[in-house]
Parts: sequence; structure tokens; C-alpha cells
Amino acid sequence: MRAAAPSAAAPAPIGSGNGSTVLVTGATGNTGSRVVRRLVALGHQVRAASRGAVDQGDGATPVRFDWDDPSTHDDALRGADLLYLVPPTGAYDPAAVMLPFLKRASAAGVRRAVLLSSSAIPAGGPGAGRVHQAVADTFGEWAVLRPSWFMQNFTDRHPHADTIRAEGSILTATGEGRVGFVDADDIAAVAVHALLDATAPNTDLIITGPQALSYGEIAATVARITGRAVHHTPIPYERMRERLAAAGIPAEFAALLAGMDRSIADGAEDRTTGTVEAITGRPPRSFAAYAAAHADSFGKAPAVRA
Repeated sequence: MRAAAPSAAAPAPIGSGNGSTVLVTGATGNTGSRVVRRLVALGHQVRAASRGAVDQGDGATPVRFDWDDPSTHDDALRGADLLYLVPPTGAYDPAAVMLPFLKRASAAGVRRAVLLSSSAIPAGGPGAGRVHQAVADTFGEWAVLRPSWFMQNFTDRHPHADTIRAEGSILTATGEGRVGFVDADDIAAVAVHALLDATAPNTDLIITGPQALSYGEIAATVARITGRAVHHTPIPYERMRERLAAAGIPAEFAALLAGMDRSIADGAEDRTTGTVEAITGRPPRSFAAYAAAHADSFGKAPAVRA
């Protein structure tokens, strides 16, 4: 199934440095770090927010920011007029800490906010769904990014990447369901346009890669590229929920994540959109191209014995 892309005759050119200051939360994360680098390259002043105020040598100004410590919020917002919002990791109800922050941001002069949410969560839904609605209600200029599952889940710090490297397996409760996996670089490219284009999207943007693939097809692609025996192991929802909880994920959030797997099995994520190309002017990266570029991240094939 292919969902509709944003309507536009051609992507707008991104503005160069024009005095805007952008606060990027989650600045050391998958999309945040990429958004920071793109904004700095375009000449913008960037305040890179993280709990450790980490200087990543990318030209941004590191600032200390902790969602659970409101005393860090006003300083992080100082001088910012654009805001990239990444919800706190692992929070079942991020609205509890994010909604008060949105009010602070608006009062501090932020005019445009771009929220990272999920293709699985609509406005008003669980998780970031309440924040989605609040962003639209609070700011005159806004966008909500709703990407599908990240390709980085198979190569970076994630349970799928861990089991591929350790066991040659991917365990999910998705059955044969398909997902429009997307590269975090493509999400970041859309985010920068949403932040900088002369006209704000003022809508949500569902972001996918070019193909909807099952986890079995993902495993087969990794196996072909690496020469390793990699397979998908379907497991029941209950086992997936228990596995996530055993890994230290809070019970409510573990149930939410396992429920997303079950929704995938029912076909909820079997779709692609033209959002990346409509917004950026170029097509999204395929998983095959991503996997080939990151082949070393999947682990090595066993040596052949003479």
C-alpha cells in the first residue's frame, strides 16, 4: 500500500544561515545528531541539548538538558526560535514532561517546533500522540515527523542488531507483516526542511523508505550481503512483551512496543510514502543500499575451514 505524499510542485530550497538559532533535543541520538550536523553545515546557530552537554566537535553549542529536570529547560531555550523535539527515550507517557516544556518554549519565543513521533502513533494516541496534538495547538508553525522503523535498528545499539551479531537471528512478533523501514539520514533531511523552509508544513509527515519489507526479507538481505546465516524467528506477542521487560524496559512501555509488533503482523505498517522525495527532492535510501554500506556492522561470516 502506498500512502499519499505531501502535495508540492517541487521541494523548497533550504535556507542558508540567516540568524536563526535552533535548539535540538536528543542531539546525540539517531536523528538529533544528524539534524545538528546538517544545520551547522547550513550556517545556523545550533544549541545541541543532551543530559551530558556533550561537545561532539560538530560546531554546535552543547547545552545541558534533561527532560526530568525542569531547571535545565530555560537555559537550553535561551535565544532559540526553532525547536527540534525528540521525546525522552523509553517514556510511556512523554506528555507529562513535554507539555510543560512546550509552554515554556512558546513563552521564550520559539516560533516553529518539529516533533519526532512515529508512523504507528496518530495525534492524540499513546506515547507521543498527546504531544503531537499539543505541538499543533501551541505553535503557529509546526510539523510532526512520523517515520517508520529505522534501518539503524539492525546495525546500531538495538536488540535486533545485537541478536543479528550474536545469533544470526531477528526475533519479533510481526509474523509476515511488512514495514517501510527508513534510514535516519532521510528522516534528518526531512526534519531540516521542516525546520527551515519558508513555509512550515503545519501537518504530520509519514516518512518511509522506498519498500515495505518483512523481517524475513530483511534477514535474507543481510544474509546475502554478509554471507552469514541470518533468519527471522517469529515469536508470540506475550513472549515479545516478556523479553522486552526482561531487558529492563518498563512493563507499560514493553507492552506498547510488543503491541506495535502485533499491529505490524496485522498489516498496519505495510505502506510506503513519497514524503522524502517530495520534501527533499531525492528518493529515500533502500534497505539493500543501506545494508551494503554497513555490512561490517552485522558481524562477520564464519571462516571456512579447509
